[in-house]
This record gives sequence, C-alpha cells and structure tokens, in this order.
Amino acid sequence: MNILLKPDSSLPIYEQLVQAFKESMLNGELSPGDMLPSIRSLAKDLEISVITTKRAYEELESENLIYSHPGKGFFVKQVDFRTLQEEQLVQLEHALSSCIEDAKKLSLSLDEVQDLIQLLWKGRD
Repeated sequence: MNILLKPDSSLPIYEQLVQAFKESMLNGELSPGDMLPSIRSLAKDLEISVITTKRAYEELESENLIYSHPGKGFFVKQVDFRTLQEEQLVQLEHALSSCIEDAKKLSLSLDEVQDLIQLLWKGRD
C-alpha cells in the first residue's frame, strides 16, 4: 500500500491517513482480514509521529473499519462498501462546493470551470 501525505493539505496528517486507508479498502487494495502495518512501523515509514498514526487507527476503529487483536495488530473489518463510498461521495461534494464558491469569486463561468476540470482530468492520464 502506497500512502502519499501532502504537507500542504488543509487536512491534518491523521485524516489523510484515514482517507488513504479508506481508499485502499474501496479499491480492493485492502481486504477484510488484512493486517495493517503496526503503528510504530507506519509512523517510521512515513516519518510522522506515532501519536498521529495512533490517532488515525483510533479513528478507523471508531468508524468500525478496523479492529485490534491484542498482541497481534490491527486488521481490516468486513465493510459495507456502499456506506464507505457514500461517505467519500459526500466529501467530494463538499470539496466541489468549495471549488465552485472559489470559481464564482473569480467570476468564472460554468463553461470555464468545466473546461478547467476537463483539462485537469485529462492531465491525470
């Protein structure tokens, strides 16, 4: 699993970790029963605080996405992917709403915004 953290993101690092794990669950990279890296090893690999990693795991556990097995580690739970996908969609809608507000402040037309989205979308290929 490849986790890319963005230091310039408005999201705290622990939330970026939570998002990365959720995306990996959605795309099948992480399956129910898979063991997650230990808190310490993940923190070391990503060069972040153990506290940050622990907080991300606690968040995932509170959302019922992972569970801990004392002495063995953390594991992915069986997840209702529709619920997880819906949550991701809501977050996307919030991000797009924010972008639309910014575009309106810049007096961009809908066509200009759509052109920009298409340009950025194609640039990812």
